[in-house]
Amino acid sequence: MSKILVEVSARHVHVTEEALEVLFGKGAKLTKKKDLSQPGQFASNEKVTIVGPKGEMAASILGPERKENQVEVSLTEARKLGIAAPVRESGDLAGTPGCKLVGPAGELEIENGVIAAKRHIHLTPETAKEIGVEDKQIVSVAVGGEGRKLVFGDVIVRVSPNYAPAMHIDTDESNAAGIAGATEGEIIL
Repeated sequence: MSKILVEVSARHVHVTEEALEVLFGKGAKLTKKKDLSQPGQFASNEKVTIVGPKGEMAASILGPERKENQVEVSLTEARKLGIAAPVRESGDLAGTPGCKLVGPAGELEIENGVIAAKRHIHLTPETAKEIGVEDKQIVSVAVGGEGRKLVFGDVIVRVSPNYAPAMHIDTDESNAAGIAGATEGEIIL
């Protein structure tokens, strides 16, 4: 078994440059609030409201801008919004439901892009080789504190030289395991 940093990924939104201008005004740029564990990724100061058929909630925008708009929520949050979000890998947006995004300068209806992110591990090629796993392999990861230990199955391994080693789970999953913030997990092959 190999150890891995396990981080909680709260609901967030990725937007295109065009969407950013609709939501925040012509010439708008994301401003960095803090760096995230993945190189080049950051939480921005900009927030939007996600609006679904049953409710709405605020969410931070993560930068940098992307080629597609994507909204990542937990399954509990999706139910509160009234959106049947499928569990998908980031970027796998075909056939997913959409929603309305509201910013201080405008609103945008996105046709698709709302998902509950599939739990995943980011690894560099070197770390993947050390552990003995490869890109797209499915593994399990043991996590949790006293009285809340559990093993997450169906964890997809994603390998790229642009990654830093870390596993990402959503807030529903972190609550199930009694995890607040970040912790350490053990990869089970």
